[in-house]
Amino acid sequence: MDRDTRNALLDGPALDRLGAVADLDPALLVTDFAAADPARLRDTEVLLTGWGCPPLTEEALSLLPALRAVVHTAGTVKGLMTEAAWRRGLHVTSAAEANARPVAEYTVAAIVFANKRVLATSRAYREARGQLSPLALYPGIGNYRRTIGVIGASRIGRRVIELLRSYESHVLVHDPYLAPEEAAALGVEPVPLDELMGRSDVVTVHAPQTPETRHLLDGARLALMRDGATLVNTARGSLVDTRALTAELVSGRLHAVLDVTEPDVLPPGSPLYELPNVLLTPHIAGSLGNELGRLAASATEELERYARGLPFAHAVHPGTLAHSA
Repeated sequence: MDRDTRNALLDGPALDRLGAVADLDPALLVTDFAAADPARLRDTEVLLTGWGCPPLTEEALSLLPALRAVVHTAGTVKGLMTEAAWRRGLHVTSAAEANARPVAEYTVAAIVFANKRVLATSRAYREARGQLSPLALYPGIGNYRRTIGVIGASRIGRRVIELLRSYESHVLVHDPYLAPEEAAALGVEPVPLDELMGRSDVVTVHAPQTPETRHLLDGARLALMRDGATLVNTARGSLVDTRALTAELVSGRLHAVLDVTEPDVLPPGSPLYELPNVLLTPHIAGSLGNELGRLAASATEELERYARGLPFAHAVHPGTLAHSA
């Protein structure tokens, strides 16, 4: 992992817990396998990886003949695990389950604020600096029995569904891999994507980034959304056609909460920075600050399982990556 990640993720107690289960050298930080001391890599059985870890290429693997497992302290392993690494038969786990929690919490907060028109009302109050009637401005505000459309019954999507139960929402879900019995167990209504777009007060995106999901929400699908509806995207920017969404937002027809965009950093001239119906954040929904402790704890628990000869609780298998993050 990179140095900033290591410093933020692994404090003294986290290193002590790791050191209790593994032969650990806290001073050893690898950011480039080719530049690392080969003698330090030769006996490595487990890699503890994170943001900034270089890919496990054939060349890197040749320096790690004893490698048997990868414990990833972040979400997706797609940028880390190559075909060569999967062929090695490595046991792989990630902290995606732990990282799903703050993303889901951010998403639900965005949904609640969107339905209460918090940003717009706050702006109107600031401008009025006096008595204000939110109901006169937004007659339909509120979260009771709102229809929420969840695109992707992923880890995060399922966590969002779970958190929404206390809001008495009606939840629609579109996910081609969600079986009817799973939908029933989740208490959601499975629907085609176009129907979800047209019926939802808020649409929230939790599908993975794959070639098939690029611009999943294009101009035609965005046009299906109700006037005044909100799009929340905490997944990947590429799932939404930015140009088409910008046109809808500039017109004022839709609202948006965007934690990710395409490109990752919008050009300075993008109207999305200034529009009153847009909340734009720089990819903060995932684990940050003290939430990183949850990722470190998850990774350590997996390493403890490995040391006891147990399978990983959150194992990652190559066959699932085509339709997951």
